[in-house]
Amino acid sequence: MTTVKEIESFLDMTAPKRLKMDFDNVGFLVGEKNAIVSRILVALDITPAVVAEALRIGAQCIVSHHPVIFRALKRVTDEDTVGEMIIGMIRSGISAVCMHTNLDLAPEGVNDMLARKLGLTDIEVFTQKQEDPLLGTVGLGRIGRLPQAMMPELFCAHVRKSLGCKGLRFVAGEKNISRIAVGGGRCGDLYAEAAKAGCEAFVTSDAMYDEFQGAKALGLTLIDAGHFPTENTVVPLLLKRLKERFPKVDIQVSAVHSEVIEYL
Repeated sequence: MTTVKEIESFLDMTAPKRLKMDFDNVGFLVGEKNAIVSRILVALDITPAVVAEALRIGAQCIVSHHPVIFRALKRVTDEDTVGEMIIGMIRSGISAVCMHTNLDLAPEGVNDMLARKLGLTDIEVFTQKQEDPLLGTVGLGRIGRLPQAMMPELFCAHVRKSLGCKGLRFVAGEKNISRIAVGGGRCGDLYAEAAKAGCEAFVTSDAMYDEFQGAKALGLTLIDAGHFPTENTVVPLLLKRLKERFPKVDIQVSAVHSEVIEYL
Protein backbone atom coordinates (compact mmCIF):
# COMPACT_ATOMS: atom_id res chain seq x y z
CA MET A 1 0.00 0.00 0.00
CA THR A 2 1.18 3.52 -0.87
CA THR A 3 0.97 6.42 1.56
CA VAL A 4 1.03 10.19 1.11
CA LYS A 5 4.36 10.24 2.94
CA GLU A 6 5.88 7.85 0.37
CA ILE A 7 4.62 10.00 -2.50
CA GLU A 8 6.13 13.15 -0.99
CA SER A 9 9.43 11.38 -0.25
CA PHE A 10 9.72 10.15 -3.82
CA LEU A 11 8.98 13.55 -5.33
CA ASP A 12 11.46 15.14 -2.94
CA MET A 13 14.18 12.91 -4.36
CA THR A 14 13.58 14.22 -7.89
CA ALA A 15 13.06 17.88 -6.92
CA PRO A 16 14.26 18.34 -3.32
CA LYS A 17 12.66 20.96 -1.11
CA ARG A 18 16.13 22.35 -0.41
CA LEU A 19 16.08 23.82 -3.93
CA LYS A 20 13.00 25.97 -3.35
CA MET A 21 13.24 29.75 -3.23
CA ASP A 22 12.93 31.45 0.14
CA PHE A 23 9.42 32.82 -0.46
CA ASP A 24 7.99 29.46 -1.49
CA ASN A 25 5.86 26.82 0.25
CA VAL A 26 6.24 23.28 -1.05
CA GLY A 27 5.86 19.63 -0.09
CA PHE A 28 3.10 17.96 1.92
CA LEU A 29 0.63 20.80 2.54
CA VAL A 30 -2.79 19.24 3.27
CA GLY A 31 -4.01 15.94 4.71
CA GLU A 32 -2.70 12.98 6.68
CA LYS A 33 0.81 11.78 5.89
CA ASN A 34 0.06 8.12 6.61
CA ALA A 35 -3.18 8.02 4.62
CA ILE A 36 -3.38 5.19 2.07
CA VAL A 37 -3.47 6.29 -1.56
CA SER A 38 -4.90 4.15 -4.35
CA ARG A 39 -5.54 6.99 -6.82
CA ILE A 40 -3.62 10.23 -7.55
CA LEU A 41 -4.79 13.23 -9.54
CA VAL A 42 -2.08 15.39 -11.14
CA ALA A 43 -2.68 19.05 -12.05
CA LEU A 44 -0.77 22.30 -12.42
CA ASP A 45 -3.01 23.97 -9.81
CA ILE A 46 -5.33 22.84 -7.04
CA THR A 47 -8.62 24.65 -7.64
CA PRO A 48 -12.18 23.98 -6.42
CA ALA A 49 -12.86 22.30 -9.78
CA VAL A 50 -9.80 20.06 -9.42
CA VAL A 51 -10.79 19.12 -5.85
CA ALA A 52 -14.31 18.27 -7.06
CA GLU A 53 -12.75 16.12 -9.79
CA ALA A 54 -10.56 14.32 -7.24
CA LEU A 55 -13.63 13.60 -5.13
CA ARG A 56 -15.59 12.40 -8.18
CA ILE A 57 -12.90 9.92 -9.31
CA GLY A 58 -12.01 8.80 -5.79
CA ALA A 59 -8.48 10.24 -5.63
CA GLN A 60 -6.98 10.48 -2.14
CA CYS A 61 -4.06 12.70 -3.19
CA ILE A 62 -3.53 15.62 -5.57
CA VAL A 63 -0.01 16.29 -6.82
CA SER A 64 0.37 19.82 -8.19
CA HIS A 65 3.00 22.31 -9.21
CA HIS A 66 1.52 25.43 -7.63
CA PRO A 67 1.09 25.30 -3.84
CA VAL A 68 -2.47 25.05 -2.58
CA ILE A 69 -1.29 27.21 0.35
CA PHE A 70 1.12 29.87 -0.89
CA ARG A 71 0.76 32.96 1.29
CA ALA A 72 0.65 32.65 5.06
CA LEU A 73 -2.84 31.83 6.38
CA LYS A 74 -3.99 33.33 9.67
CA ARG A 75 -7.19 31.35 9.64
CA VAL A 76 -8.88 28.52 7.73
CA THR A 77 -12.64 29.06 7.50
CA ASP A 78 -15.42 28.65 4.97
CA GLU A 79 -15.55 32.42 4.54
CA ASP A 80 -12.98 32.47 1.72
CA THR A 81 -12.30 30.26 -1.29
CA VAL A 82 -8.97 28.81 -0.13
CA GLY A 83 -10.20 28.04 3.39
CA GLU A 84 -13.39 26.44 2.11
CA MET A 85 -11.40 24.31 -0.34
CA ILE A 86 -8.93 23.11 2.32
CA ILE A 87 -11.76 22.24 4.71
CA GLY A 88 -13.43 20.27 1.92
CA MET A 89 -10.22 18.41 1.11
CA ILE A 90 -9.66 17.40 4.73
CA ARG A 91 -13.28 16.31 5.19
CA SER A 92 -13.04 14.22 2.01
CA GLY A 93 -9.68 12.66 2.89
CA ILE A 94 -7.83 14.35 0.01
CA SER A 95 -4.18 15.25 0.59
CA ALA A 96 -1.99 17.69 -1.34
CA VAL A 97 1.67 17.41 -2.30
CA CYS A 98 2.99 20.47 -4.17
CA MET A 99 6.28 21.06 -5.97
CA HIS A 100 6.89 24.63 -7.10
CA THR A 101 10.21 26.48 -7.40
CA ASN A 102 12.09 23.31 -6.44
CA LEU A 103 10.66 21.76 -9.62
CA ASP A 104 11.57 24.90 -11.58
CA LEU A 105 15.25 24.61 -10.64
CA ALA A 106 15.64 20.84 -10.65
CA PRO A 107 17.08 18.91 -13.61
CA GLU A 108 14.36 17.45 -15.82
CA GLY A 109 11.86 19.85 -14.29
CA VAL A 110 9.59 22.61 -15.58
CA ASN A 111 12.17 24.44 -17.66
CA ASP A 112 13.72 21.40 -19.29
CA MET A 113 10.23 20.30 -20.34
CA LEU A 114 9.46 23.79 -21.68
CA ALA A 115 12.68 23.88 -23.70
CA ARG A 116 12.00 20.45 -25.17
CA LYS A 117 8.40 21.35 -25.98
CA LEU A 118 9.77 24.20 -28.09
CA GLY A 119 12.12 21.80 -29.89
CA LEU A 120 15.33 23.26 -28.49
CA THR A 121 18.61 21.38 -28.49
CA ASP A 122 21.92 21.82 -26.63
CA ILE A 123 19.94 22.71 -23.50
CA GLU A 124 21.82 24.21 -20.55
CA VAL A 125 20.97 26.02 -17.30
CA PHE A 126 20.21 29.71 -17.87
CA THR A 127 20.82 31.45 -14.53
CA GLN A 128 21.28 30.95 -10.76
CA LYS A 129 23.50 27.99 -11.64
CA GLN A 130 24.78 25.93 -8.71
CA GLU A 131 26.06 22.44 -8.03
CA ASP A 132 23.88 20.15 -5.96
CA PRO A 133 25.68 17.24 -4.25
CA LEU A 134 23.11 14.72 -5.52
CA LEU A 135 21.57 16.23 -8.64
CA GLY A 136 24.54 17.91 -10.27
CA THR A 137 23.97 21.26 -11.99
CA VAL A 138 20.71 22.98 -11.07
CA GLY A 139 19.38 26.44 -11.79
CA LEU A 140 16.57 28.62 -13.07
CA GLY A 141 15.49 28.64 -16.72
CA ARG A 142 17.19 27.03 -19.67
CA ILE A 143 19.01 28.13 -22.81
CA GLY A 144 18.86 26.13 -26.03
CA ARG A 145 19.04 26.34 -29.81
CA LEU A 146 16.59 25.93 -32.65
CA PRO A 147 17.58 23.44 -35.35
CA GLN A 148 17.05 26.28 -37.84
CA ALA A 149 16.90 30.04 -37.28
CA MET A 150 13.50 31.76 -37.54
CA MET A 151 12.32 35.31 -38.00
CA PRO A 152 10.77 36.71 -34.78
CA GLU A 153 7.16 36.56 -36.00
CA LEU A 154 7.57 32.98 -37.21
CA PHE A 155 9.13 31.98 -33.92
CA CYS A 156 6.20 33.51 -32.04
CA ALA A 157 3.82 31.41 -34.15
CA HIS A 158 5.99 28.36 -33.38
CA VAL A 159 5.75 29.05 -29.64
CA ARG A 160 1.99 29.48 -29.78
CA LYS A 161 1.50 26.23 -31.68
CA SER A 162 4.00 24.23 -29.61
CA LEU A 163 2.53 25.26 -26.24
CA GLY A 164 -1.11 25.38 -27.33
CA CYS A 165 -1.45 29.01 -26.28
CA LYS A 166 -4.79 30.72 -26.83
CA GLY A 167 -2.75 33.84 -27.51
CA LEU A 168 0.52 35.48 -26.55
CA ARG A 169 2.11 38.90 -26.13
CA PHE A 170 5.46 39.76 -27.61
CA VAL A 171 7.87 42.42 -28.75
CA ALA A 172 9.90 41.53 -31.83
CA GLY A 173 13.65 41.95 -31.68
CA GLU A 174 16.04 42.90 -34.44
CA LYS A 175 17.62 39.52 -35.24
CA ASN A 176 16.60 36.12 -36.53
CA ILE A 177 16.25 33.70 -33.66
CA SER A 178 18.39 30.63 -33.01
CA ARG A 179 19.57 30.91 -29.37
CA ILE A 180 16.70 31.10 -26.89
CA ALA A 181 16.26 31.42 -23.13
CA VAL A 182 13.15 30.07 -21.46
CA GLY A 183 11.76 30.66 -17.98
CA GLY A 184 8.45 29.01 -17.16
CA GLY A 185 6.14 31.21 -15.10
CA ARG A 186 6.98 34.74 -13.99
CA CYS A 187 10.57 35.33 -15.13
CA GLY A 188 10.25 38.46 -17.25
CA ASP A 189 12.72 40.38 -15.09
CA LEU A 190 15.48 38.15 -16.50
CA TYR A 191 15.18 39.60 -20.02
CA ALA A 192 18.42 41.62 -19.79
CA GLU A 193 20.28 38.54 -18.56
CA ALA A 194 18.94 36.59 -21.54
CA ALA A 195 20.24 39.25 -23.92
CA LYS A 196 23.60 39.29 -22.14
CA ALA A 197 23.82 35.51 -22.59
CA GLY A 198 23.65 35.98 -26.35
CA CYS A 199 20.02 34.97 -26.80
CA GLU A 200 17.89 36.51 -29.54
CA ALA A 201 14.65 35.55 -27.75
CA PHE A 202 13.31 34.91 -24.27
CA VAL A 203 10.12 32.91 -23.66
CA THR A 204 8.42 33.40 -20.30
CA SER A 205 5.09 34.62 -18.89
CA ASP A 206 3.49 37.45 -16.91
CA ALA A 207 5.91 39.99 -18.40
CA MET A 208 5.54 43.60 -17.24
CA TYR A 209 5.18 46.64 -19.49
CA ASP A 210 8.61 47.98 -18.59
CA GLU A 211 10.15 44.58 -19.34
CA PHE A 212 8.76 44.69 -22.87
CA GLN A 213 10.17 48.20 -23.23
CA GLY A 214 13.57 47.10 -21.95
CA ALA A 215 13.66 44.07 -24.25
CA LYS A 216 12.77 46.26 -27.24
CA ALA A 217 15.62 48.62 -26.40
CA LEU A 218 18.04 45.67 -26.32
CA GLY A 219 16.78 44.24 -29.61
CA LEU A 220 15.56 41.09 -27.83
CA THR A 221 12.39 39.23 -28.80
CA LEU A 222 10.45 38.87 -25.53
CA ILE A 223 7.49 36.48 -25.59
CA ASP A 224 4.86 36.21 -22.86
CA ALA A 225 3.29 32.84 -23.66
CA GLY A 226 1.18 32.66 -20.49
CA HIS A 227 1.72 31.12 -17.08
CA PHE A 228 -0.34 27.98 -17.67
CA PRO A 229 1.11 27.10 -21.12
CA THR A 230 4.73 27.58 -20.04
CA GLU A 231 4.42 25.47 -16.89
CA ASN A 232 1.79 22.86 -17.72
CA THR A 233 4.50 21.16 -19.78
CA VAL A 234 5.70 19.54 -16.55
CA VAL A 235 2.42 17.72 -15.78
CA PRO A 236 3.08 14.82 -18.20
CA LEU A 237 6.51 14.40 -16.60
CA LEU A 238 4.97 14.14 -13.12
CA LEU A 239 2.50 11.58 -14.44
CA LYS A 240 5.31 9.51 -15.98
CA ARG A 241 7.48 9.59 -12.86
CA LEU A 242 4.64 8.66 -10.53
CA LYS A 243 3.46 5.82 -12.76
CA GLU A 244 6.96 4.36 -12.91
CA ARG A 245 7.45 4.56 -9.14
CA PHE A 246 3.93 3.52 -8.07
CA PRO A 247 2.70 1.10 -10.75
CA LYS A 248 -0.12 -0.24 -8.56
CA VAL A 249 -1.61 3.21 -7.98
CA ASP A 250 -4.12 4.64 -10.48
CA ILE A 251 -2.69 8.00 -11.57
CA GLN A 252 -4.55 10.47 -13.79
CA VAL A 253 -4.03 13.98 -15.13
CA SER A 254 -6.84 16.41 -14.42
CA ALA A 255 -9.38 16.51 -17.23
CA VAL A 256 -10.98 19.75 -16.02
CA HIS A 257 -8.01 22.02 -15.34
CA SER A 258 -7.00 24.28 -18.23
CA GLU A 259 -5.90 27.82 -19.07
CA VAL A 260 -8.07 30.22 -17.06
CA ILE A 261 -7.29 33.33 -19.14
CA GLU A 262 -9.40 34.05 -22.23
CA TYR A 263 -8.33 36.07 -25.26
CA LEU A 264 -10.35 38.12 -27.76
